[in-house]
Amino acid sequence: MEALECIKTRRSIRKFTEQPVTEDEVRQVVEAAAFAPSWKNTQIARYIVVTDKEKKDKLADNCMLGFAYNQKTTHGAPALVVLTMIKERSGYERDGSFSTPLTTHWQSFDAGIAAQTFCLSAHALGLGTVIMGIYDPAEVAKVVEIPEGQEVAALIALGHPAQDPQAPARKDVDTLLRFE
Repeated sequence: MEALECIKTRRSIRKFTEQPVTEDEVRQVVEAAAFAPSWKNTQIARYIVVTDKEKKDKLADNCMLGFAYNQKTTHGAPALVVLTMIKERSGYERDGSFSTPLTTHWQSFDAGIAAQTFCLSAHALGLGTVIMGIYDPAEVAKVVEIPEGQEVAALIALGHPAQDPQAPARKDVDTLLRFE
């Protein structure tokens, strides 16, 4: 799949088939996602893949802040990826001082780039994803062991799509672009 086609055809998928996602498929996605750019090549993104039904159900029922769409999506997804980020690397110098006045903002920026690269990689391999931001990180950490020095950046449902949604309306280039 060509890059522009991949970008333009990727959709948020919230309904999945029951077909499991294989370890090999996930490895291929993460291998490609590892090429996401990051601050000074810090590569802070890490992926914890939850396929255990009991854990996924706990995540859906206890961690989504009552947001029904995320609960339903998580229950129906063959896999839930907990995207974590290593803290205090992106935007920092080796001595621990900030390299940028944006302080801790840059680690979230890098995690966002990693999430998008993960989702595009999955789409290119025929898998569907949706990035979910409504969750309680402390509750997620009660269900999934988050390594020391890392924090949850996003949750990504992953599976074989059971839907092919149409693209929502997009703003035109003249609205988005300005030259000076």
